[in-house]
Amino acid sequence: MEAILLVGGQGTRLRPLTISTPKPLLPTAGVAFLAHQLARAHAAGVDRIVFATSYRAEMFEAAFGTHAYGVDLAYVSENEPLGTGGAIRNAARALTAKPDDPVLILNGDILSGHDVQAQVAVHERAEAAVTLHLTEVTDPSRFGCVPTDGTGRVTAFLEKTSHPVTNQINAGCYVFRRSAIDTIAEDEVVSVERETFPSLIASGAVVMGHVESGYWLDVGTPEAFVRGSCDLVLGKLASPAMPGEPGERLTLTGASVSPGAVVRGGTTVGRGAVVEAGATVLGSVLLDEAFVAEGATVRNSVLSRGARVGPGAVLDDVILGDGAVVGPGNELRGGLRVWPGIELPPTAVRFSTDA
Repeated sequence: MEAILLVGGQGTRLRPLTISTPKPLLPTAGVAFLAHQLARAHAAGVDRIVFATSYRAEMFEAAFGTHAYGVDLAYVSENEPLGTGGAIRNAARALTAKPDDPVLILNGDILSGHDVQAQVAVHERAEAAVTLHLTEVTDPSRFGCVPTDGTGRVTAFLEKTSHPVTNQINAGCYVFRRSAIDTIAEDEVVSVERETFPSLIASGAVVMGHVESGYWLDVGTPEAFVRGSCDLVLGKLASPAMPGEPGERLTLTGASVSPGAVVRGGTTVGRGAVVEAGATVLGSVLLDEAFVAEGATVRNSVLSRGARVGPGAVLDDVILGDGAVVGPGNELRGGLRVWPGIELPPTAVRFSTDA
């Protein structure tokens, strides 16, 4: 089976992490986020993937080459953003699938544990044009809803509303019949959610829903990115790409964690990173060469490559860009983002008075 992997977005919600690195290539539980998707796709029977790239397109082939995690890889780039449907149509020129073959469509910012093979089975039994993975959420008013009938056939795509008719939402993984992709206009901006799926339903084509509410996470925000990495380390979602066994922390080659430090909650400590004695790091992502000094506390945060946290500093829900420096005694909280190369002098930012 072939797949198209949509990785063209700029990842603006994750800045400054995505200034130098596309979101799907950000280190997540010790490897690029896409490594987990490639490994899971291979386990589901996918043997060839076409990357639909745009932002920093050259970095994807540099990262993975033409074969990785058991999957052959090809790359197609957009000169201008074409939307989800346009990107799928553009990438389809590199497919080798026959008209009736299933083609899996994956989004480069979704971490999912759902059963892809079961979704494909639903698609083939129904001889569907498209089969969507649908997940159930507790508050569907935050999303567009996707109702289905008693046979699992999708009946509509509904915009966000305060009175949703179902708790089923689009989870962003699709199985297309190869010929259905060819109905999408070429070289035009097209949204599959707003245009392709509704038009297929209106035309009488079979659009099915595979409802499965296992692990599912859109990692497009800093909070979700940290959570996804920690969940992988903790083993809440299994991934064949994990470079270590599940546990309270993942310590990569060359990292140094003092026996007097507390590092847990699914934290990743990157290559060459250092956590000194008396430091506490909980549920965070430390990229290569990051440094946490004695007495510092880091919670639910990301320290990018070469970022440094001084003695006694506190970071809670914070993103530090590459090479950023937080001087001793600072308190950073509440989603604060520090851009690459910025240096905060001692006690420059405080949320409490000095003791």
